[in-house]
Amino acid sequence: MGLNKQQIGIVIPYFNASKHIEAVVQKALQYSNTIVIVDDKSPETLPESLQQFKNTVTVLNENENLGVGGATKKGFLHLQSLPNIKIIIKLDADDQMDSTYIPQLVEPIEQEEYSFVKGNRFRDFRALKNMPWSRRFGNLSLSFLSKVATGYWNCFDFNNGFFAISKNSLKLIDSNKVANNYFFETSLIAELYYQKAKIKEIAMPAIYGEETSNMKVFQMPFLFSVNLLKKFISRIWKSYFVYDFNIGTLYIVFGHVLFYGGIIYGGINWYHYASKDILTPVGTIMISALLIILGFQLLLQAIQFDILNTPKEK
Repeated sequence: MGLNKQQIGIVIPYFNASKHIEAVVQKALQYSNTIVIVDDKSPETLPESLQQFKNTVTVLNENENLGVGGATKKGFLHLQSLPNIKIIIKLDADDQMDSTYIPQLVEPIEQEEYSFVKGNRFRDFRALKNMPWSRRFGNLSLSFLSKVATGYWNCFDFNNGFFAISKNSLKLIDSNKVANNYFFETSLIAELYYQKAKIKEIAMPAIYGEETSNMKVFQMPFLFSVNLLKKFISRIWKSYFVYDFNIGTLYIVFGHVLFYGGIIYGGINWYHYASKDILTPVGTIMISALLIILGFQLLLQAIQFDILNTPKEK
């Protein structure tokens, strides 16, 4: 199936990538006639050479730095207003993404099989070896935590910013719930969960050149940990107590009651008998252990139910 360039819009958030942006635009024009560059108040101005693409490239200039997510959302908003656009792609300005994968990102959405298609750098072992070890370790750890937080247990490499999304799905998302910083991609996927949107991953390598990343690596663990915890709590509350009430809800409620009830009951009795220098009765110990074991088993069942509840193709 050939790509319909009229229906594809590409957003390129721009910040300090003047050496690469023209090459990125030239590659993107092979797949789309509608490209939006969002200049996120970059100290490096856009090259004058981009004027040659003025018929197909729109530049949005921001008065303040919004962050990669904020800039991308501005581009999304612009493309959503164009009636001919059906699929929106996010492409970085630093030429780290291989645009030849765009057809693979777009086709599943064109065929209405998936709502969101993203890259996964961890499915290509040879390319994975070329990834800096700090990024590899960080992405592996954060991807597992992101599975728990977003509910998409079948996904990985959540921080991969090379993706395509259907405009219809994008319209249903509350953009205020999507982060403006480097948590943007993960928070976007977390919001897709409430639509039960199906996500497909495409194996693709990342390209690491001489460009300098604007990401402050040592701030990422704290930033992501806090935000992932918030997304996890919000998802569990909405999915199992607000929007629905199912067997998973019972697993969660009774699992916590029994598990922590067993700990509290055992702790109180241990202190009571220890303070009197008396051995705790075997029956009391068994009751506490039984409550903890039953509670733990129910919590495991809740996790299993959540995994089985992952939005995916039937």
